[in-house]
Amino acid sequence: MPARRTSVPEARRRASALLREWGADQQVRDDVELVVSELFTNAVRHTDSEKVGCELALVGAHIRIEITDQGGPGVSAPHLQPGSVDKECGRGLFLVGALSESWGSRPADSGQGRVVWADLPYSSHAH
Repeated sequence: MPARRTSVPEARRRASALLREWGADQQVRDDVELVVSELFTNAVRHTDSEKVGCELALVGAHIRIEITDQGGPGVSAPHLQPGSVDKECGRGLFLVGALSESWGSRPADSGQGRVVWADLPYSSHAH
């Protein structure tokens, strides 16, 4: 999707629609939407990307969220800033950490940019 702030609600909407198809609980959908919003926003705000990718996959009892950016000069891996919980712009990764069982980043398969991933617990209506 285009690396613009206006793409964030669309990424959230697509994630929610997919999770509904999978039968995910409302709480799971809410948590995933929030994490997608935060990670997608970070990719738009902190990289020189023209496009940002967003993928969701069921991996065992988890939902894996992967946001792929195209990087840029001087772009470093996302990390929590000391004291960032008190700052308006610093809460995103704190929320990602709080909602995720684990999260991190790795270089993108293309060799350019980065994939920021998060694993959230998954539960469905089927249980």
